[in-house]
Amino acid sequence: MSTRKAFAVATCVIVLGGCAGAATRETSNLGRAATPAEIAGWDISIAPDGRGLPQGAGTAAQGALVYAQKCQACHGEKGVGGPNDRLAGGQGTLASKTPVRTVGSYWPYATTVFDYVRRAMPFLQPLSMTDSEVYAVTAYLLNLNGIIGEQDVMNAETLPKVRMPNRDNFILVQPWKPRGQ
Repeated sequence: MSTRKAFAVATCVIVLGGCAGAATRETSNLGRAATPAEIAGWDISIAPDGRGLPQGAGTAAQGALVYAQKCQACHGEKGVGGPNDRLAGGQGTLASKTPVRTVGSYWPYATTVFDYVRRAMPFLQPLSMTDSEVYAVTAYLLNLNGIIGEQDVMNAETLPKVRMPNRDNFILVQPWKPRGQ
């Protein structure tokens, strides 16, 4: 056997032996299993049809106050002019050379707005708003885009009924199902 071939065989034996040994070793004891309460805290997905929406309610008028405190610094007054994504306007621009993707021009489901705001906003404090604050901010964004009225109450029953302007331009490839169902 050539030296090169012997070296290759020896390397394979060492690597495979090491892998086999690693599989039988004890774990490194890094981390721990998540508790049921911790899992429940992150199991907050909302389906397009509203499955999973929590209790709570809010109007655009209430949302304007929450938005001013927790959103305006990043997204600007009335959802425009901030350093981060624009949230209002843009209707009729998606087919243009300069599309403006906002809650009102692009998003297909109002429940998706709730889901995103709830889990990711404010940017430096995700999951910090109450469910009623999230409903109120969602109502405010929908109102800024002319989708609902200022006093319309958004909750687990009404939010899934909101028909977004761009809804028909999305194709649902596979019915949405929460994990484990």
